[in-house]
Amino acid sequence: VQLQASGGGLVQAGGSLRLSCAASGISFGINNWAWYRQAPGTQRELVASIGSGGSTSYADSVKGRFTISRASAGNTVYLQMNSLKPEDTAVYYCNAPRAYPHYWGQGTQVTVSS
Repeated sequence: VQLQASGGGLVQAGGSLRLSCAASGISFGINNWAWYRQAPGTQRELVASIGSGGSTSYADSVKGRFTISRASAGNTVYLQMNSLKPEDTAVYYCNAPRAYPHYWGQGTQVTVSS
């Protein structure tokens, strides 16, 4: 199983990025997804999650700015990030907390300049 995150980059404050995470080597579609992030010297934190019924949850720090969604095929998850702030700078990781909780992938770097 591999989780390949992409879409990160360098953006100015106030800008937007859309992250994608594609799962390969899976035996069935994934309905529960989560995005985490980790900045240097900090612990990995949960940013957003989406459940099997489509319900979503967000960290307070990103509410109203980030949107998590998934492809109907169940093998890709997205994170639309708007109004980015310098404090959003981190490596972003996707995770399938129920299906493959121990798989993380390499993450994608997001850097927001002020």
